[in-house]
Amino acid sequence: MPDRALSFGLRAEAYERFRPGYPVELFDTVMTYAGRPVRTALEIGAGTGKATRLFARRGVTVTATEPDGDMLAELRKHVPATVRTVQAAFEDLGPEKSYELVYAAAALHWTNPEGRCSRLAALLRPGGVVASFGGPVQLTDPVVAEAVRTARAPFLESDDVPSPDATPPAPEMQWPGTEFQRSEWFGDVRQSVIERRLTMSARDYVGHLSTISAYLELPASVQEQVYGRIMRALPETVEITADIMVHLARRRGDQ
Repeated sequence: MPDRALSFGLRAEAYERFRPGYPVELFDTVMTYAGRPVRTALEIGAGTGKATRLFARRGVTVTATEPDGDMLAELRKHVPATVRTVQAAFEDLGPEKSYELVYAAAALHWTNPEGRCSRLAALLRPGGVVASFGGPVQLTDPVVAEAVRTARAPFLESDDVPSPDATPPAPEMQWPGTEFQRSEWFGDVRQSVIERRLTMSARDYVGHLSTISAYLELPASVQEQVYGRIMRALPETVEITADIMVHLARRRGDQ
């Protein structure tokens, strides 16, 4: 999905404004799993730095990589000076340096699946941790959610990002945990969910939709029609479910 992966830069400021950040609970979840202090981390597809800030402000030396120059420019406005930034796709990163943690915030599904786990492992020290986390923002009220689906239906059937390995939604292990489990490079694969309920204005919710790749792929004139129809279907404020699914795995030490 390379085209969709590079569609966000046009909306970098909106992405920063409307996408929820990440809670301290996420940092604690990753560190508890690591079981020891994490000093260095590489971030894949850092976007505008929502997750970068979470780790960098708690003492981790983060190298943030992002292929889109506009997103990276927005990131640099918001992260601590200790963050090293690199404009590069995951596939172009060389293993010149290894890290204690490699993580991706709602970004790993944009990377090339061929050799993905071996490339992740090459960036990690033996025993190092890989973390992938994210999740869709969904309207909590099913009546409101159905009204939005009806409003967008003439232009867009779904705005979901499908599972890269077609794992069906269920309490069992989801992607990328399933991919880590199949890989010879990783063990101790774990999945957990951080539950979140947030309230935002209808206008901010539509602003959030304007950062989602399915809408960004529509012609500009069609986007405006869709956003207008959705706005008219929404109450003044909406409650959203923004659960974060966290996948963690450890690089095997004997590889």
